[in-house]
Order: sequence, then C-alpha cells, then structure tokens
Amino acid sequence: MKDGVQIPPVCETVEVERNERIAEDVYALGLRAPRIAATIAGGQFIHLRINAGETLLRRPLSVCQVKGDTLEILYAVVGTGTALLTGKSAGDTSMDAIGPLGACWPVDDTIQAPLLVGGGLGIAPLGMLAHYFRDHSIPVTVIQGALNERRLVTKDVHEGVSRDIRFATDDGSFGYHGFVTGLVSEAIASTTYDTVYVCGPEPMQKAVSDLTLAAGIETYVSFERRMACGVGACLGCVLPTTAGVKRACVDGPVFNAKEVLFDDAIASRVN
Repeated sequence: MKDGVQIPPVCETVEVERNERIAEDVYALGLRAPRIAATIAGGQFIHLRINAGETLLRRPLSVCQVKGDTLEILYAVVGTGTALLTGKSAGDTSMDAIGPLGACWPVDDTIQAPLLVGGGLGIAPLGMLAHYFRDHSIPVTVIQGALNERRLVTKDVHEGVSRDIRFATDDGSFGYHGFVTGLVSEAIASTTYDTVYVCGPEPMQKAVSDLTLAAGIETYVSFERRMACGVGACLGCVLPTTAGVKRACVDGPVFNAKEVLFDDAIASRVN
C-alpha cells in the first residue's frame, strides 16, 4: 500500500550489500532490490528464497529501513533458513525476494501524536514508520524494550528521527528497569497520544494494547508468524479476530488491536 494504492508484489533477484553480526544471533542484512524498495511501505515484508534445494520454503523478513535501492533488514538466527542466511556475503546474487507483501501501518492526516512501541526485534518493523513521521514533520515518541542492553539492537535507528526515545531492559542494564509496559504507562499518563503502533512478542503486544485501549487510544499491532506461502493460500499463519480467523500474511501482519482475540491468538501460536 502506497499513498492509498495497493501495489502488486514482484519477484526480484536481490544482491547482498552487507550481512553483519550486530549482536548475539542477530544480523543486519542489506539487500539491493530496486523494484521492491521503490514501492514497499512501513510494516510490509518480503518473502526471501535463501538456498534453493536446501530450504524449500521462503522466509518472511520485515524491512527496517529503505536506503535508496537497498532494503535494510534485521534478522535473528532461529532455524535452518536463517542459519544459512548468515553465510551470504556482499556481492551474492543467488537469492530472490517477493514483495512488498502484507498490510502496512495505517497512517493518515489526522495523526499528530504517534507512539511507537517495540519489543526485541519487533522494533525493526517500526523503523520505516518512524522515518515517515519525521519526513512529514510529525513528532514521534519511541519506546523500545529488550532483555538487556546488548539486545537493544536498533538504538541508533530512531536517534535523530524521534522526538523522544525511551529504553527499557528486563535486567536494568540500560534505561528503565522493567518491561516496556512500565514506560508505556508513564507515557500515556503524561502525554496525549492519538495512535499507538506495537510490534514484538505477542504477550507484550497484548499487555501494551490492554493499557492503550483502556485509555481510548487507537492501537495497531503487527504479528510475526510462520508463513509458508506468504500469499494466503496455506493458512499456516492464521490468528483469531472478532471478524473470524485472519491470515497474518495477507490480512496483516498489521491489525487493529481491538479486533484481535489476544488470548486465543497466543494460545494458538505455533513456534
């Protein structure tokens, strides 16, 4: 979705520009993909074919930023596919990606005071959104949480972009000592926000949404689920909503939080 128009996805050969380990089991990947880069919007993702013959299924990857023709992606090593991805080096052109896929973060001219909340790598899909607000001169507050300081892998992404950026770590090694919900409670008690955008572990999304919806703030969440096909055919990424079962890959990954049945969604998750 770009400027209200649905952009059809394309399949494009990508070139690795960088693939660097930036934290324990976390990598920063730059993929040159001019056609996808020209049309992708914040919150959408790509479906990457990593190694033909070694991995049957593509891997869904959120895009943190777009720099010219390059998609900037953060990924964690969680299985065979992402482990193979760590072996790709600059200049590699053996992979292709389908994109842009999925629904983007909804924005309109009425939003003047947005709050972005990310947990762990869930902060990455909020990167393009933060830059959108900066480019439209809309002050944005960002709250980022992680297990510890080493896991705050995108601290620099929002610096210089956000009016106000706050950090929480479970162990207190950086910023607020505790969960992001503590900072969210403080933020919504002291400032009037009109829209909240959340991405991260599903229990964290539920906890944040409980706070913001109770305060009457429009809230959107992004679900990271296993996606075999990425186009809505396999039904492997479904989650329950008030409007019935939805597919994260095509109906989402972005959803209005008030429509998500969080308890059922968390219980149904396949890790």
